[in-house]
Order: sequence, then C-alpha cells, then structure tokens
Amino acid sequence: MLRGVYPERTTEILRFAQNDRRRAQDDSERAQHDMDRVHGDKLKSGKPRELAPKRLERLREILRLDHVVSVEELSRQLEVSSATVRRDLAQLESLGEVRRVHGGAVGTESRLEEPLFDDKTSIAAREKQRIAQAALKLIKPNDTIFLDGGSTVLELARLVRDRSNLTVVTNSLRAAIELAAQGPRVILIGGEFRRLSQTLVGPLTRLTLDEVHVDKAFMGTIGLTVEEGLTTTDPSEAYTKELVMAHARQVFLLADHSKVGKVSFACAGQLGKVQVLITDKQIDRKFASQLRKNGVEVVRA
Repeated sequence: MLRGVYPERTTEILRFAQNDRRRAQDDSERAQHDMDRVHGDKLKSGKPRELAPKRLERLREILRLDHVVSVEELSRQLEVSSATVRRDLAQLESLGEVRRVHGGAVGTESRLEEPLFDDKTSIAAREKQRIAQAALKLIKPNDTIFLDGGSTVLELARLVRDRSNLTVVTNSLRAAIELAAQGPRVILIGGEFRRLSQTLVGPLTRLTLDEVHVDKAFMGTIGLTVEEGLTTTDPSEAYTKELVMAHARQVFLLADHSKVGKVSFACAGQLGKVQVLITDKQIDRKFASQLRKNGVEVVRA
C-alpha cells in the first residue's frame, strides 16, 4: 500500500498506470508498423532487415547482370517494398551508377559507346550476313525502301546491288557508294555529315523525309531494350531514325543479339514503331517472348 493514500485510491492509481503502459505499448507497435509500411524497411519474408550498404551492393549486382530491371522485380529479389527500391535507386543515380527510367532502372555499365564504323562491320560479321539475307527475302519488286546507316543494314545494301526494280532512300554514305555503279534508283537525303557513322543526320534531313513515304525501312541500333526501345549515341542520329520510322509503312529492325539489354545515350524510337526484329539465333528467348507480347514479330536468322 502507498503511504498516505487510501486503499481505494491505491487501486485506482495502479489501474491507471497499467492502462498507460498498455497505451504506450500499443502506440509503439503502431508507430513501428507505420514506419515499416511507409519506409518499406521490413522484409516481406519476415527476415531481419538487411543493412542498406549490403542491399545496395546486391542491387548493383542485379543491374550488372540484367542491365535493365523493373522496380517490381527488384522489390521481389531484394524482398523489400517498392518505396525502398525507389529510394535506393535514387541514391545510386545520385552517384552516377544507374539511370532511372519509367518503372525501373538501367545500370550505366550497360550503356554502349559507338565503335568506329569499320570496326563495327567486323563485329558478329557472320550473324550480320545471315540477318541481311533474311531481310532480303522481305523485299518485293518495285518496293521503295529506306536503308539506315547501321553496319548490318550495309550488308543488306550489298545484297540489293542487282535489284534494278527498287527505289532506295538512304542517309548512309556507305550504302550510297555500294549502290552507285549499278542496281536500284538511289535517293541520298541531305543533312549534317556524321563522320563516325558515315551518315547524314539532324534536322536538315527532314527537308527530304517529309516529302517521301517508304514501303519498308530497314533500321539498325546501338542498344535495344523493351523499356527504352532503340537507342544510339548521337541525338542527331536518333532524330533522323525516329523521323524515318514515322514515314515508313513497315519498320524492320536489323540487330544481332549483342544489342539486347544495352542502352546508349539517345532514344531513337520506341518498339511500338517496329513491326519485325530480324536477329540471330542467339537472341535471348525471354527477350524475344517479351517482344512478341508487345506486338513485334521476331525472325531468327
């Protein structure tokens, strides 16, 4: 019994103290629950929370392997909420290690630099020849086609040298030289000359492209992902690629498997503009399935 306090009063004081302790415990549990829900720091599996530095290293490793990953997939693999994933991605982006895109992120290590044109022609040379041969079968007599400045498309240019019943529109100096002596009617569009790709690019190309419509455009790319579509290193090159795709009835993308999952600097067109991807047999089956779900036919040469 408390000194100087009647028994009835003592009981009442003890009851209030117990209620206060219960309320305090309830408030603490609610606060922890809200913190876990809002900040997403509690693992979905109920395991102890993983320290942020270790989680960030796992995130880096996932991006190194997969190149482009959605927030949903990262949340599943790391067993944390989407809010936590987004905060981690923001931190890595501030360090220049990732680039956030709609619904996910791209590891900067997956970005491609553009090699010299003569070097590009020697990379996956056999695959490029097979892709070009598959593309040739899609060209019909009297077609008007556009040939882009890619090295795989240049292989196609070499295959149409004896097709005099075609009209070829191109921004590729190399393709124009291949077709200069014989073969199709050639329309070389104007523009700023880009030495690295040997192409004519930029806003001046619109002067010609706005006046023509092609049946089929055969395009190349530096990088290719479902999320980012086609990407290349130069904004002026990307500008002309998008313009061509807007003026073509059908767009055929010629790209070997090494381009998949890679992202370069400038967006050169979304997959929604592409009807057919012509690639090699080493293309990742999961990626090919994703393309088909997005309405893109995949031809494996």
